[in-house]
Amino acid sequence: MLRLRTIVIATTMALAACSQQPNEAANPPAPAASVAAASSTTAMTSNPFYSASTLPFQAPPFDKIKDADYQPAIEEGMRQQLTEIEKIANDPAAPTFENTFVAMEKSGAMLHRVMAAFNAVTGANTNDTLQKVQDQEAPKLAAHEDAIHLDGKLFQRVQTIYDQRDTLKLDPESARLVEVVYKNFVHAGAKLSDADKAKLKDLNKEESTLSTAFTNKLLAATKDAAPVIADKAQLAGLSDAELAAAAQAGKERKQDGKYVLTLQNTTQQPELQDLTDRATRQALFEASWTRAERGDANDTRKTIERLAQIRAEQAKLLGYPDYAAWKLDDQMAKTPETALKFMQDLVPAVTARAKTEAGDIQAVIDQQHGDFKLAPWDWNFYAEQVRKAKFDLDENQIKPYFELDNVLQNGVFYAANQLYGLTFKERHDIPVYQPDMRVFEVFDKDGKSLALFYTDYFKRDNKGGGAWMDNLVTQSKLLGSKPVIFNVCNFSKPAAGQPALLSFDDVTTMFHEFGHALHGIFADEQYPTLSGTNTARDFVEFPSQFNEHWATDPKVFAHYAKNYQTGEPMPQALVDKMKKAGKFNKGYDMTELVAAALLDMNWHMLGADAPLQDADQFEAAALKKDGIDLSYVPPRYRSSYFQHIWGNGYAAGYYAYLWTQMLADDAFIGFKEHGGLTRENGDRFRAMVLSRGNTEELAKMYRDWRGHDPEIEPMLENRGLKDAPKP
Repeated sequence: MLRLRTIVIATTMALAACSQQPNEAANPPAPAASVAAASSTTAMTSNPFYSASTLPFQAPPFDKIKDADYQPAIEEGMRQQLTEIEKIANDPAAPTFENTFVAMEKSGAMLHRVMAAFNAVTGANTNDTLQKVQDQEAPKLAAHEDAIHLDGKLFQRVQTIYDQRDTLKLDPESARLVEVVYKNFVHAGAKLSDADKAKLKDLNKEESTLSTAFTNKLLAATKDAAPVIADKAQLAGLSDAELAAAAQAGKERKQDGKYVLTLQNTTQQPELQDLTDRATRQALFEASWTRAERGDANDTRKTIERLAQIRAEQAKLLGYPDYAAWKLDDQMAKTPETALKFMQDLVPAVTARAKTEAGDIQAVIDQQHGDFKLAPWDWNFYAEQVRKAKFDLDENQIKPYFELDNVLQNGVFYAANQLYGLTFKERHDIPVYQPDMRVFEVFDKDGKSLALFYTDYFKRDNKGGGAWMDNLVTQSKLLGSKPVIFNVCNFSKPAAGQPALLSFDDVTTMFHEFGHALHGIFADEQYPTLSGTNTARDFVEFPSQFNEHWATDPKVFAHYAKNYQTGEPMPQALVDKMKKAGKFNKGYDMTELVAAALLDMNWHMLGADAPLQDADQFEAAALKKDGIDLSYVPPRYRSSYFQHIWGNGYAAGYYAYLWTQMLADDAFIGFKEHGGLTRENGDRFRAMVLSRGNTEELAKMYRDWRGHDPEIEPMLENRGLKDAPKP
């Protein structure tokens, strides 16, 4: 996942009393006020965000940053940018590309610095102090961004250049910047009346406040809902490493002698595959399913009900029938109807396959005289037994071959070396925000230093769920900045002295997030607005899902799939079993993903005139309407803990994971047609896609590289759905 971050471009605002009035010179401030102002200035200049970092790549000096530094830096960063932008908006010179667009790109340096670091720590290493700052600053940041896009003077200058763009002889990237920024302004409401702008500002503030509240409630709810188990016998089936991790989690929560099964931010939980006690499985599943629906202070349902309503009202003000129509206007899919049809056309095939898989599982339950019908908390446990029976494959057989550091160094990094010539050197002199993190310097094929790459892989209570990539520094030739990238995951942390052994799903996640990292590392743009992963939602997941394919490439797989104790490669017989089982459970996987994506789209296709929804009733009705309400295959995310759409910027955009699967699988066929894992293929993909950011229309970018528009057949084949009707 690409984590949506607050990116503030140039702005202007009427600043009250920002210029000295004629009589002020005769009435100087009182001495005490002068002392206070001087003290404030001194405090600000000592703030680590006040000046550009002196570390390599301008990496954030996390060793010097204190929690108390963030809020004043955010406030000062906004103030500085408003001053810079007021100067642009009120420039007496006629608008030019340089004095308007380039000047906007250069504005807000301090705010960008602090927000990059702040978003990183609040996403992955938060605490009560940082959450309080989030709560207080969210509406202010929303107002700040509105001050950019809804200022009439600034938009007049943007509009002037946009209208003249065909006569200005701009280079292609500059011309693209004009188009993108102009559309961003219009999309944000720049053409609204003053009265409607005022209404939109209020809605934007409320949305920002509630979205932040949702994120913080969910983090607390996920921690609080984790089951605490006193009787070790109830955890039968878990490995020694899993038991040790659960015991360590209990100790960290002052539950000495007890076991805590920490929750990840998906409906299903990893332990459900191994727990033999059905009552424990049910308790764990229900803790996950109801984590944010417990009727306490962290219940998110009222929050999301209002968020859906606010978004519908925003869309109506902006002239769209619903939020999804507004959101998809600048995406590859263009309309929610297109995205909806794409998903609905998949439903018959994915649910049919899931029902077949359910039949296989029910047969095992019946053979064992289970005397119960398959429930969601049974699926992973019995699916693993079906896999063992059908393919003679046990997840615990393969985990010893996927030790985390070996997968990273000899899998993820190796594939990047083979395709693009990259090499990696770990650095221990770059400060991090949490001790588990690691930092690598990335070197290009010619040996030049290209980027910094941070990893933060282990789950903890103060980290948001899921996995994501983001920038600590965005690449820009204009600003002279190189990329500083980080990946975050939520793998189970082993007990001290134990190896971190991954499931193959975890391995795939590592390759996925590094695909995002490559998109940022290879950024080669002039302007930060167009750099790296700043693309449409239904394109940005393409490089990451494409990179997943290298996890199973024979050459790459053989290089990293080695026993952590002996160093021996995975036996060919076990490799063959994995290949045969490659499409196993795909009906389940695709159904839970399509169900979540449809839930997202249904929430955001509500019109402003629709009554306030009851979250539970709406969810059940939406799943039933779309024919994807299988009792034993719940959505990957329930509405009440769907962080992607209520907190991370994927609202009306979760379909992008399916859409970009189509792009990624079609792209991989393109590689195979030309020899697969070769430097020539990698260099061409880098030159035509990964390094291009948002510098041209994305469908054209794909078409120019691939030679034709994406085709869905590879996606259907890759997921065992080749007989599905074509969307």
